[in-house]
Amino acid sequence: MDIQMLADEVPVEGEYSLEGIDFITSGEQYLTFLLADEQYAVDILCVEEIRSWENPTRIPNSPGYIKGVINMRGIIVPIVDLRMKFNIGEANYCETTVVIVLTVETENKTRTIGFVVDAVSDVLNVEVNEIKPAPAFGGCVPQNYLDGLVNVGENVVTLLNVNTLQEIEKHQLI
Repeated sequence: MDIQMLADEVPVEGEYSLEGIDFITSGEQYLTFLLADEQYAVDILCVEEIRSWENPTRIPNSPGYIKGVINMRGIIVPIVDLRMKFNIGEANYCETTVVIVLTVETENKTRTIGFVVDAVSDVLNVEVNEIKPAPAFGGCVPQNYLDGLVNVGENVVTLLNVNTLQEIEKHQLI
């Protein structure tokens, strides 16, 4: 084999030979998931990893929607059940139940939290002009958690605000 021939096949910086793969988009990408047969999505750039469900270590006197914590490569990660947080039916843990670990970096801190969801669906490419404001109709998900809605075929996907999801409200002991 000729060395020059091999060198000619190596892509130049910024040039990629990815035939048949269409993942480059000018819009935003979201990871979609299910909660009680409804589709939700979060900014894919904040997704650290997707883990299978495992029982976390409980934390005494924590809100009911906080299932506990896990040790993820030396980082203690709180686990929040979104069904319970948004009061969307009973939380059932089965083989499709996963934890989406989200990391948000601000100028002075990094926060990592895992969110229990029923199943992960897909990666959604969304142009900014396709995002519609969420109506204030008093649904089960409080308005401050919503970034908007997107029509995907016959379905509507609710875009969640990752920064707001990361906030854990003060818990009052009864």
